[in-house]
This record gives sequence, C-alpha cells and structure tokens, in this order.
Amino acid sequence: MGAGISVAECLASAASVPCMTHDLSRDGTFDRGKMEFMEHNMAAVEPITSLTLRRPDDWHLHLRDGAMLSAVVADTAQHFGRAIVMPNLVPPVLTGADASAYRDRILAHCAGYPKFQPLMTLYLTETTDANDVVKAAEAGIVHAVKLYPAGATTNSASGVRDFDKVRPVLEAMAEIGLPLCIHGEVTEPSVDIFDREAVFIDRVLRPLRAAVPSLKMILEHVTTADGVDFVRDAGDNMAATITTHHLFINRNHILAGGLRPHYYCLPVAKRERHRLALVAAATSGARQFFLGTDSAPHLDTDKQSACGCAGIYTAPNTLSCLAHVFEAESALEQLEAFTSLNGAAFYGLPPANDTIKLVKRDEAVVFPASRKTANGEVTIFDCGVPLYWEIDAGPMRV
Repeated sequence: MGAGISVAECLASAASVPCMTHDLSRDGTFDRGKMEFMEHNMAAVEPITSLTLRRPDDWHLHLRDGAMLSAVVADTAQHFGRAIVMPNLVPPVLTGADASAYRDRILAHCAGYPKFQPLMTLYLTETTDANDVVKAAEAGIVHAVKLYPAGATTNSASGVRDFDKVRPVLEAMAEIGLPLCIHGEVTEPSVDIFDREAVFIDRVLRPLRAAVPSLKMILEHVTTADGVDFVRDAGDNMAATITTHHLFINRNHILAGGLRPHYYCLPVAKRERHRLALVAAATSGARQFFLGTDSAPHLDTDKQSACGCAGIYTAPNTLSCLAHVFEAESALEQLEAFTSLNGAAFYGLPPANDTIKLVKRDEAVVFPASRKTANGEVTIFDCGVPLYWEIDAGPMRV
C-alpha cells in the first residue's frame, strides 16, 4: 500500500519517483507516443501515492466571456482558490468599471464554487488613466495591469507601441506596489518568432526595469532559458509564471510529422533545451517562479483553420500534469511552492487556508478530450503521456 504524505513529509520519500524521458529519433524529432517512465534509484522507500497541498492559485488565466466563460470557468473554480484573469476581451478590460463588471460576470457562473476569487487585471494602453488604475487597485478591484506589446497575441491590437506614453502609469503602479504582468515578446516581423522573447528581454525589459526599478514585474509564460536566467538574477521585484504546456512540449510537437494546431500557443514553444530550463526552474522551489497556466480556450473551428488561433486549454488537467512533471523530477516536495505559495507571496497575498489532495491511481486517469460550449468544442490539452495523478474530489467533471 502506498503512503499518503504532506509536502512537509515529501522530501524524505522523494528518492523513489520516476524520471520522464523524451524519445527523440535520430533527426531530433519528437515521438510523443513513446514518452515513458524510467524508474531510477530503486531504494526500499514506500512510493508516494497521495499528496496534500494548500489550495493552488493560477496567476495567469483566460476565461473569455459569454458562452465560453460559462463553459470553462468551473474547470478552474472547482480546484483553484484564486486566478489572475487576463483582460484581452473584445472590447478589452480598460478601466476599473470594466474590471468590476467582468468580475461580476465571472462570479455569476461560480455559485457552486464560493471559495474561488477571480483577481482582475487592466489592459494597459497608451491612453490608460493612472488615476483610474490607482483607484481600482485601492478599491481591491484590480490586482495587476497587463502589458501586451501591440500585436503580440490574441486580441492585443490595442497594446503598447510607445513605452514612454505609459511611463506615468508604471510609476504610479510602482508607488502603490501594483504588479505589471508582461507578455514578453517583440512583434517586429524582422525578428524570428523563436527569438522574440530573448530580443524583448534585451530591447524592452532591461530598459523598462532601469526606467522604473521599483515596479514589480512578472514575465508571464516564460519560454526560454534566457528568460529563466534573467528572472533568477533580476532581484526580489521580478518574477515569472510558467505554464503547464511549456513544461511538456517543445517546437517539434507543433511542427514535426505534421502541423498540430492544438499545440500552437504564444509565446510559441521553443527548443528542447528551453523546455528543460523551464522544468528545472519550476521544480526548483525558487520563489521567483510560480504557476500561471495561460489556459486559453478557443473553439476547435478557430484552432483548426487556415489562420488558427494561439492558445492551449489546460485548466481541466493542469494539476495532474504538474504532479507528473514534479514526480518525474523527484521534486514533489516543491509542487506546493510552485502552485500555492510563491505566487501569493509575490502578490503580497496570504496563501490559501484550505487544502486539496492529489492521489496517484493504479491505472491512468482518463480526461475528456474536449469541453462542449454553446458554440462548439474546445479541445483539452493532451500532454502526450499517461497521467496517474488526480484530485481526490469526487467524480470528474465531464
């Protein structure tokens, strides 16, 4: 019989967990059907089969609006305590009044999940009113402001082109400790899409930190070793979120052996060495790194098209995926820091005062392939390996 364990007890038993390996063919392409566990360090230690964590938070989430919001919000609200909700709607969430109204629409679909708190953000534009930002933050409506370089991702046309025009807002945010969430990519067509994060760090992020050094910043959905290194060395007021899907996929998943639209996201997945850097950062326990799923639902008809949307829907199986990764890295003792502690500390919020329990099953857990909405299906992330961990919370939502 396996052992139940808390995070505090986990370290002593972590030696017996498996490592995850990638089966690469000689041409470097990824055979996602051949990822497998390889057992190591077969010490006589009872395997961990349950894990209790403080209730997790998601520090980067897309809930959309209307029929999509109605269909997907429960996948987060049933297991997470809080979520930083992205403002890139059409039209975007620009003011405190917009954020308050959007929060009300979200909560209208969360009656069955009274513990869930959507933490709202504002979409930074070159005409954002600093006074409105401060007022919304002091009222507890807004918990961050989101910087999208214009054209960087879904619904980002209203984003920033001239950073001098937003400096007064950034300085006001620094004064009150309001974080800036950053989509860290340049958008010039001359810059290769796989280089856009690294170029952004040098051209935009370093100068921005020099201009407003006291501003708390989060490099969201970091995808490169360059980004990990920058954040690790940048000081206490710099952090990064790491997504679930970037811990599993590299660019071969998208392109090798056929185009796979359900692995297409922005920032796009990079080379394998970058994925490994993300896994190392996430599982390290370092306080600068925490979970932001960037779970981003799109209708299949919008993904599977001549110009498909960027985004991967990971909310339904994120915690199972993460337990798999952390177990494979012999780091289950760090899962709570990544999902439940580090992000709250950076945002200046207390950790959750309740817990969830993850259990490891003898047989692979079967997740639904998609989520049905009033307008069509939304494919759920397929991580490419069997998942044995699940939340011990009764029947799975289908």
